Amino acid sequence: MRFSKDTRQRAIEKLQDRTLELLIIGGGITGAGVAIQAAASGLETGLIEMQDFAEGTSSRSTKLVHGGIRYLKQFDVEVVSDTVQERAVVQQIAPHIPKADPMLLPVYDEPNATFNMFRLKVAMDLYDLLAGVSNSPLANKTLTKEEVLEREPQIKAEGLVGGGQYLDYNNNDARLVIENIKRANQDGALIASRVKAESFLFDEEGQINGVIAKDMLSGETFEIKARTVINTSGPWSDLVRNLNKEDDQIQQMRPTKGVHLVVDNSKIKVPQPTYFDTGLGDGRMVFVIPRENKTYFGTTDTDYTGDLAHPTVTQEDVDYLLGIVNNRFPEANISIHDVESSWAGLRPLISGNKASDYNGGNNGSISDESFDHLISTVGSYLNKETTREDVEEAIGQIETSTSEKANDPSAVSRGSSLDIDDNGLITLAGGKITDYRKMAEGAMKAIIEILSTQYQKQFTLVNSKTYPVSGGELNPANVDSELETFAQLGVKRGLDKEDARYIARVFGSNAPRVFNLVTTLEAAEGLSLRDTLVLHYTMREEMALTPVDYFLRRTNHLLFMRETLDDLTLPITNEMARYFEWSEEEKQAHLDELAAVLAENDLKELKENAK
Repeated sequence: MRFSKDTRQRAIEKLQDRTLELLIIGGGITGAGVAIQAAASGLETGLIEMQDFAEGTSSRSTKLVHGGIRYLKQFDVEVVSDTVQERAVVQQIAPHIPKADPMLLPVYDEPNATFNMFRLKVAMDLYDLLAGVSNSPLANKTLTKEEVLEREPQIKAEGLVGGGQYLDYNNNDARLVIENIKRANQDGALIASRVKAESFLFDEEGQINGVIAKDMLSGETFEIKARTVINTSGPWSDLVRNLNKEDDQIQQMRPTKGVHLVVDNSKIKVPQPTYFDTGLGDGRMVFVIPRENKTYFGTTDTDYTGDLAHPTVTQEDVDYLLGIVNNRFPEANISIHDVESSWAGLRPLISGNKASDYNGGNNGSISDESFDHLISTVGSYLNKETTREDVEEAIGQIETSTSEKANDPSAVSRGSSLDIDDNGLITLAGGKITDYRKMAEGAMKAIIEILSTQYQKQFTLVNSKTYPVSGGELNPANVDSELETFAQLGVKRGLDKEDARYIARVFGSNAPRVFNLVTTLEAAEGLSLRDTLVLHYTMREEMALTPVDYFLRRTNHLLFMRETLDDLTLPITNEMARYFEWSEEEKQAHLDELAAVLAENDLKELKENAK
């Protein structure tokens, strides 16, 4: 089904001529998750996003679908249980996106280290128990120092005492968002990027019944009427809640900034994702992750009070990360000039929560007795032999020595909240990418209840645990084989094997739709057939409206194939200009935008200052 610039215009027109059951403000992963469930459940649904989909936060994560072992630093068993269960659900509904990628965690004998070998074993065993992978090939492994060095010869040997390996999954965050959005569109949702909610509409009783929105492309404003409105704007949640408020401003969010840097894998070659203490005694940990032919690493966690739409990588961020990585990989000697790409993103954390986050916090200690008791209690709980209160009591026995500091920006909970304000605005905030479906499900139950009690409209919530996203109509137990079958279709259409496999991996069960464009398209000037097909598919069926949309959020080209991007900049822009019939001025504006994004991505200013 088409999801294009024309679709956007029709959606804007239709949003003005009806009253929706639900209007969603925000097109990141949270809004996308609500949209797919709402549309599939039969609600007349609208979604507006003031930027491109996933532009604000959901394309700027560490690009993992976490099982949440980080929370077991503080024995936050409930969070881990929820997270590993939701990760399994994501695998079922979007099987072409997350891929199993076991994580290596080396342990160093250092002051204030997050894990020692015993503590790591506790965490990994609990993790496997909660994930249901104990006594399976996916179960954790405890590694000796020699085994860690055999796997990663470049890693620092001094102080290394051993390590562990546990199950984790890589992710394409922006692709997960767009596949949810596309399915919602297929099911009838009216969706438009680059449309901003500027203020609310109210009924005679002071209840919100819509918004005044602005088309950021045309500059026109218009009204959207809706029986319920949900705010899923992530770091912008407070700003949206306060749109029409002069007094009693809500201040719930506490965004923190994370930064990631990308280098060629010739600088650091790691065979698998690796997660370790900074070595600075600050309670933080850093990921080093292989992807394509690159290695990227991050993240920092710092409180953020700047422009929510434009977090940037600072010299301080670069110095911090390079110092850590060069210490852990002594032969790397990475400088800022080796950084090929970068990104900064905000985590929509909620202030006031004291549960653990994956970075920061103190490190306590636990005894063999409390470990055995905790493992036994959790196992019994999962077998429904004990209650949640029993688990909480077991955790409480170690809580004092492991609780996190409330004001540490790295220790604010990634937990979510669902609030309904006095004016009727629903706000779903916080959370993690892995939990997006469960968060949306909770919100949808509340929305369906409101529609029933206040408007006598009845809806049955879709079973979102089994409802696939766009591109996800694959057998989760046989993904690789099915993707290979799709790739063979591409080969028959004239693509070489690797290009066909690339398209199958990225677009899943939508790959045949990409391949079928061969019947009407030839390779555009300066582009390969693969690039031409992918570009046209994203313009026609993924609402890619600019070169930045294409290079950064429909593909990861800008981040992980930076060395080939300069040769594609003009050909891609030329083909988009031809398709969208841009004027020379419009084309140049898009080239200028891309140049600015590239300068920031490349850390151009910081590199010039470092000469």
